[in-house]
Amino acid sequence: MKSLGAFLAVLFLSSGVLFAAEELPPIDSGNTAWMITATVLVLMMTLPGLALFYGGLVRAKNVLSVLMHCYAIAALASILWVAVLYTMSFDHQEGGKWLGGFGKTFLEGVGLDSRQGDIPETVFVMFQMTFAIITPGLIVGAFVERMKFVAVMVFTALWLVLVYAPAVYWVWGGGIMFEWGAIDLAGGIVVHATAGVSALVLAKMIGPRKGFPSQLQPPHSPGMVMIGASLLWVGWFGFNAGSQLAANEAAGMTMLVTHISAATASLVWCLVERMQTGKTGVVGIATGMVAGLATITPASGNVGPMGALIIGASAGVICYFMCGVIRNKLKIDDSLDVFAVHGVGGILGTLMVAYLGLEKFGGMGISADSPMEQLVIQLKSLGITIVWSALATVIIVLIIKKTVGLRVSEEVESEGLDSAEHGETAYSLDS
Repeated sequence: MKSLGAFLAVLFLSSGVLFAAEELPPIDSGNTAWMITATVLVLMMTLPGLALFYGGLVRAKNVLSVLMHCYAIAALASILWVAVLYTMSFDHQEGGKWLGGFGKTFLEGVGLDSRQGDIPETVFVMFQMTFAIITPGLIVGAFVERMKFVAVMVFTALWLVLVYAPAVYWVWGGGIMFEWGAIDLAGGIVVHATAGVSALVLAKMIGPRKGFPSQLQPPHSPGMVMIGASLLWVGWFGFNAGSQLAANEAAGMTMLVTHISAATASLVWCLVERMQTGKTGVVGIATGMVAGLATITPASGNVGPMGALIIGASAGVICYFMCGVIRNKLKIDDSLDVFAVHGVGGILGTLMVAYLGLEKFGGMGISADSPMEQLVIQLKSLGITIVWSALATVIIVLIIKKTVGLRVSEEVESEGLDSAEHGETAYSLDS
């Protein structure tokens, strides 16, 4: 009898384990494989894509500083994401309307048996980590050639906690804008509006480079710019199509419209540049392509090919002229046009999706009952995000000025950050 009882107990416990295992959502290997690939593509956007794109745009004596900023930000953002940013961004169970909870601090509870839909939560954590890496990386373009390295690191850490994580939660993590039905598949609000606005404020507060705007040197390596932009173009498929979290027809359409917008914006930028200057430059076509990618990002899950053409064409014109407005009208040295390209592009796409997402434009539909209602939701979401991004950036910069200092000395700026800050030079030609 004892043997029979032991056997039944073991059978009962084994059945319980099997039953518990069956309760877990099954893993879809195809979706998981795609999301792992998309994660790699998004990381490639920063390392090496954004690093080379920005590095080619500065003077030769500062190229290593830009590469260093992108590299160090990637490492710092990764650690912070594991420690606190992920739980702040996606712990809706313990969070409210404005900020996520802290139940997943240091990824507590994230293991082999945790899921995000039909993919492992570990893959979702890693995918979203790459977004946290590239977003502060975008801001680098606003302060190149004049910001202390230690200040860059402090700014990045504080900005990720105060700006990025809350914005993610508002839109993607179940927060207030998610409840409103805001449309932002891959980061028009979360990534481009936050980074663009903060970049503009930071550029204003740190002040212009010596000789701005009349005596600035041209990009030292347009070829490097093109290589970096090409990696961004390819990586952006992971950025947008990966945000569908599945290898399905929605991801296919997202990839298609992303490519159409990028191609359209690059050619339209070239046309406008030709009409304005009589030249068609490599840096111009690459920048136009990035503008098309930034502008389609929030709308890429809702618009069709016709909408992508309109968005790309709009980006090529509006972002081109906004570069001149920021530089010549506002006199702000947003060195690599972060706000004009990413900020304006992200805002533009976030607003245009309210109409271009409609089926009559070939779109997949919108969240609200009418395009005007959707536009109001998009405007409210943008307004809150823009105001908070600007305010938090001011606070962060003031803290840095009072502590580690924000800007390098005039001597260091003249010498170049590569040598003065990092003790290295990008190019060493034998005599």
